[in-house]
Amino acid sequence: MSIANYFTFIRIIISPIFLLVYIEHEMLGIDLVVLPYVLLSILAISELSDAFDGYLARKYNQVTDLGKVLDPMADSIARISVFLTFTLKPVMLPMPLIFIFLYRDSVVSTLRTICALRGFVLAARASGKIKAIIQAVAAFLVLLLMIPHSLGHISTASLHTAGTAIVTVAALYTIYSGVEYIYSNWHYISKLLLLQNAEVIKKS
Repeated sequence: MSIANYFTFIRIIISPIFLLVYIEHEMLGIDLVVLPYVLLSILAISELSDAFDGYLARKYNQVTDLGKVLDPMADSIARISVFLTFTLKPVMLPMPLIFIFLYRDSVVSTLRTICALRGFVLAARASGKIKAIIQAVAAFLVLLLMIPHSLGHISTASLHTAGTAIVTVAALYTIYSGVEYIYSNWHYISKLLLLQNAEVIKKS
């Protein structure tokens, strides 16, 4: 366990707290007007932990195998949890948008793990980092929109429409980053498929 990995664990732990505060804010004594600011603070802590774990791992040469597994997993859990939370009132994002985030991360993570077990290292892509930034910005923008909504300045319908538009942009880039990841690493993926076919033939 390194310091960087502790920051990664913080991100995983924070994810259900975001959902709990969003759903049970009244029970927790959090006023609707205050709620967006509390959620913004939780999201900021989560994103800062993401930045710090990578920075600390590189600065102190603490890049570990555990960190390579935990970091992308924590990213997926944190961001998908946020967008899944936004499917509830008052934002009410369409569920298909969240499936896009879920499917992309699941496919990439599965490919990365299987190839690693076979001795192929799938290189991370810049599009993946950009995807993470766009998703984070989208989440922050939705929470910022909740501020005028809580004050009665915009309607729930307007919040839903604007939130859906913002997250749709993030979803479209998420699709692109997934396709680009597979295309850029297709040489290794095709080698994996050939190995799988060879094993099937050998067993038969």
